[in-house]
Amino acid sequence: MPSIYKVIIFVIVTIGILWVSRSSLRDPQSHGFYRTFVFESILILFLLAVDAWFVEPFSPPQIISRVFLIISLVLIIQGVRLFREKGKINQERNEPALVGIERTTELVTTGVYKYIRHPFYSSLLFLGWGILLKDVNWISIFLAVITTALLVVMARKEESENLRYFDEKYQVYMQKTKMFIPTIF
Repeated sequence: MPSIYKVIIFVIVTIGILWVSRSSLRDPQSHGFYRTFVFESILILFLLAVDAWFVEPFSPPQIISRVFLIISLVLIIQGVRLFREKGKINQERNEPALVGIERTTELVTTGVYKYIRHPFYSSLLFLGWGILLKDVNWISIFLAVITTALLVVMARKEESENLRYFDEKYQVYMQKTKMFIPTIF
């Protein structure tokens, strides 16, 4: 893809990310603040790797990349489905860091949430590393590591928010689950 198209895509998507994140960017203590930078780093990872997306499709890195991308897709679909079915989304839960589907009023602990607390963030973790494997280079490795670190900070910030909202129920839930990967992390 020509560089000018990458720049245009970067600018347009960044404007969208900043628009959605505008209230979160005012509060560095919210998880939404870090979400902005996670999306930006994944966007940059994608733009760096897009030219290699279909190169050597049967090489081990490309195969593992596709597996990670599929896991990412499954996690986001399951997370959204469960939030809509069981989370009792209420737009009156007016916390600036929350966007749309995050405005749950019921703690979801079934399905994928039975094993991990943050399937959305886990999805972004697998997405970032899946994109990295499309074209491994030092800049992309650096961005994937930064993305991972930001996801951990973002998850911890959200857990603080969830502890305030769901109180003791969330504390018990945290003890039974992992953050991103069942039984591991």
